[in-house]
Amino acid sequence: MTDNTTRAPKGRRIRWSWNDPATRALIWQALILGLVGAGVWYLVSNTLHNLDARNISTGFGFLSEEAGFAIGEHLIPYSPADTYGRAIVVGLLNTLNVSVIGVIAATLIGTVLGISRLSKNWLISRLAGLYVEIMRNIPLLLQLFFWYALITEIMPGPRQALTPLPNVFISNRGLKLPWFEGEAMTWITAGIALAIILILVLGHWAHRHQERTGRIFPLGRAAIALLIGVPLLAWLVSGASLHLEVPELKGFNFAGGLSLSPEFAALLAGLVIYTSAFVAEVVRSGIQAVDQGQWEAASALGLPRGRLLRLVILPQAMRVIIPPMTSQYLNLTKNSSLAVAIGYPDIVAVANTTLNQTGQAIEGIIIIMAAYLVVSLSISIFMNWYNKRIALVER
Repeated sequence: MTDNTTRAPKGRRIRWSWNDPATRALIWQALILGLVGAGVWYLVSNTLHNLDARNISTGFGFLSEEAGFAIGEHLIPYSPADTYGRAIVVGLLNTLNVSVIGVIAATLIGTVLGISRLSKNWLISRLAGLYVEIMRNIPLLLQLFFWYALITEIMPGPRQALTPLPNVFISNRGLKLPWFEGEAMTWITAGIALAIILILVLGHWAHRHQERTGRIFPLGRAAIALLIGVPLLAWLVSGASLHLEVPELKGFNFAGGLSLSPEFAALLAGLVIYTSAFVAEVVRSGIQAVDQGQWEAASALGLPRGRLLRLVILPQAMRVIIPPMTSQYLNLTKNSSLAVAIGYPDIVAVANTTLNQTGQAIEGIIIIMAAYLVVSLSISIFMNWYNKRIALVER
């Protein structure tokens, strides 16, 4: 018996004819790719020729040379005798420092404001709406100038510093806080990192436990206990010394404790206040995107409004909130480059000083672009992973 069934070909063969759409598409793509490649080759060769004609050296060899300039704030040890490469790393860490703290603070403040805009209390909702409309319509650079002038020009000097809390001083030299000093701080920091990891693992288990049994695990209280208990246990195990260092006025400034410079405080305040207004709108729109029936069903079960938001509404709203929230995190990180306007030594300021001293302008710009590209892509990859993790899976 013969099988008369006609088998379809596995793949469509391309007819090498201009009348074939697939052939035309390949030709156009090849032409465009060739034009882009030619343009890049022309720009690179022309730039190298001009630099050579002016006897300007190229390459990144300057990164191993001595920097010779000081950086006011640094998270790792640094001195003018260090290399340009280390100076760039210091600037990058300063950028990451203000960006990470800014993202966390803007998320917390923006979430509270977004929920407040939907409050049934007329005064709270109107005040939150007024904050959002004012702050997001004032340019960020103008806000940075305002906060910097407020701290440096209006605040009193160190001898007349404001003390809103005991041993906390606010002056035109910045914010001074009591802080722990000693060898045990390394152990305590490691304990905090371990506590955060344990909280994430516990949160995952609590979610699975609730799905399986319907019982709610008190994650909030457990998280507080871990954040206090694990660092405390790490300190006790280390046996290292630890003492609270209080700021003291010595001469024309305070010494000891934790110091936040006027530049850092102004930059952080501007970024957080500006970005939190946009985060509030993202949160508000995400909550309003949840069907009204979800509110009614949860209310019919007798859930308090706080638990209703936390357990029913916000988990569903997150699928709408995460994509635009990613854009706000990226904007905050990139907006931190405005720090150069108020003198905060971020990577842009350090790279500018470097290229002014070495004349390696192109390399300096490439370093800045690469740094922001890597940081932005890292944020995008993480947020996209989290967005896929909480996405609804159809069965």
